[in-house]
Amino acid sequence: MLTPPDGLSEQLLGAALDRHWHVAASSIIYRPVGFGSHHWEVADSAGSRWFVTADELHNKRVWLTESLDTAFGRLRSALAAATDLRASGLSFVVAPVPAADGEPLVRAGDEFSLAVYPFVAGRSFAWGEFSGPAHRQAVLDLLIEVHTAPPRARRRALTDDYAIPHRDELEAAIGSAAPPGTGQAGPLTQRAATLLAANQVPLRRLLARYDDLAGQARAQPARRVLTHGEPHPGNTMLTADGWRLIDWDTVVVAEPERDLWSLDPGDGSVLARYREATGVRPLAPALELYRIRWDLADIAVDASRFRRPHQGTADDEASWELLRSLVEQVSAGS
Repeated sequence: MLTPPDGLSEQLLGAALDRHWHVAASSIIYRPVGFGSHHWEVADSAGSRWFVTADELHNKRVWLTESLDTAFGRLRSALAAATDLRASGLSFVVAPVPAADGEPLVRAGDEFSLAVYPFVAGRSFAWGEFSGPAHRQAVLDLLIEVHTAPPRARRRALTDDYAIPHRDELEAAIGSAAPPGTGQAGPLTQRAATLLAANQVPLRRLLARYDDLAGQARAQPARRVLTHGEPHPGNTMLTADGWRLIDWDTVVVAEPERDLWSLDPGDGSVLARYREATGVRPLAPALELYRIRWDLADIAVDASRFRRPHQGTADDEASWELLRSLVEQVSAGS
């Protein structure tokens, strides 16, 4: 995220680090990197450096009426699976540092979760294209290790339920050009509501296609493996000791295509190599399923964002541009 969150001050952050990780912060610097979570670089009085991540639990809910406790529990299961992967010998997994109670994350107030990671020095990458074939192959190799990890690594992971986060709010938004409170939630509420309502036909068609594909996937539970969920270039780092995979907050047991749909360059080469290495043939319907869900999830998250109070920050403007481009893309492809 580009701006620090409201409601989580540096004082509260520092107190939580001291209480739960016994880290006495000497400096706390906000880092506007990634999108979806908030990040800080922290140095302690002993000279160690840490990377701290906070998530707004309202944004981690699947449904509008879901409790923040349930959202927190889902995130805890994902990060617990990352620590189990690391413990099983996968050294490329950048897992959270356990808190004093052994948990991979803690609550910071009612509305935030907080996780601490070792500071990793190396080359970072932006979301988007891989830097080259070697980069893509390296990520495939890491994912094969995740997918074939021993059963104990998935013992605390949840199984994909195929829910699209904030789908209820998306469906409400496309049903009305003027939802209750329009013009009051924030400067982008009316604009987003009009965009979604104007494109409700292609959006409903895409939701129906997704539901059909999800039904097909549910009928094949034996294919499921432990998945990262977002193995794009922005979640990789190249260090002096090799490649690292970061941001494990979307881990679930799911079809392998959840990690493969965005990895193949379009010529089938990555999918062929995956089949050679694992004996599992990636399926076209499952690849389509997760490709569609990625776009629908982004649209639904932003639909939710603009139906709630917002100020028109840089993060809001970036979300609006993403929402507009995705909806236009869906409409053009219908």
